[in-house]
Amino acid sequence: MEYLKTIFSAGQILRKEYLGIGLVLLLFAIFPQLVRSFDESAAPIDPGALSAILMAVLAMLIFKLSTWWLIRTIWPLFATYSKYHFETNFKSLQSWQKVIIFLGFYCSLLFAFILILIAII
Repeated sequence: MEYLKTIFSAGQILRKEYLGIGLVLLLFAIFPQLVRSFDESAAPIDPGALSAILMAVLAMLIFKLSTWWLIRTIWPLFATYSKYHFETNFKSLQSWQKVIIFLGFYCSLLFAFILILIAII
C-alpha cells in the first residue's frame, strides 16, 4: 500500500513534466511559422536548424521524465527520501561540500544537454 501511495503522490511532479513536454512540442510545431513572421527571408533550413535546440530540450525533458518514473517505480524509497529528507541532509553539509555537489550536478546536466545537441545535430 505504501508503494502505491509513493507512486500516486508523485503525480504533481509528473504533471509539471508533462506540461513542459507539451509546451516544447507546441513550440517545435509553430516555430518555423513564427520565425518567418519576423523574417520573411528566412530559408527553410533556418527554422529547422534553430528548432534542433527545441528538439534537444524536448529530448532532455523526456529523459528526465523517464528516469524519475523509473526511479519511482523500481526504487520508491529513493523517491521518498529525495522528497522529504534530502533538503535537510543537504543543509547540514559544509559549504564546500554543497558547492561540489551543486557544481557536479550542474556540470552533469550541461554535459547531458551538450550530448543531446550533438546527437541531434
